[in-house]
Amino acid sequence: MTTIHATTVVGIRHNGQIALGADGQATMGNTIAKSNVRKVRSLLNGKVLAGFAGSTADAFTLIERFEEKLNAFGGNLKRAAIELAKDWRTDRYLRRLEAMMIVASKDDLLIISGTGDVLEPDHDVAAIGSGGTYAQSAALALKKHATHLTAEEMVRESLHIAADICIYTNHNLVLETIK
Repeated sequence: MTTIHATTVVGIRHNGQIALGADGQATMGNTIAKSNVRKVRSLLNGKVLAGFAGSTADAFTLIERFEEKLNAFGGNLKRAAIELAKDWRTDRYLRRLEAMMIVASKDDLLIISGTGDVLEPDHDVAAIGSGGTYAQSAALALKKHATHLTAEEMVRESLHIAADICIYTNHNLVLETIK
């Protein structure tokens, strides 16, 4: 699977709630170019969430394509994700795009990569980006030991922990939920 640097995105399903969040930092090399990029989108009238890590322009292209697939397949998240991954891997233009995505609906939480991967993560926790492993570790611990928290609170705390460790992650967070 591709490793994408310079952001953190984490999604959690917990107690019937889905939350997806990301930091807001965009870098160019080792310089912070922008501190409040919105890397999480609500799609399909709030029924689907999508977050991205990687090249911003590439990710916007992929989110647009993903939304087209969602509409083409009647909102079926898994089918749209699989079709996007197939196109992403085989299309001459798309296969050059450098990004990863987490997409979620009330029933599904998936990671999509340009290598054709559509992964349903274990334990209802998905994380991508340079701070993804930090956020994932924090999220798994919170799900196990802080079960009184909501999915949104777990995402927020996981992202703050990642931002304290990863130099490519900041504390300007954007979170979206599906209840």
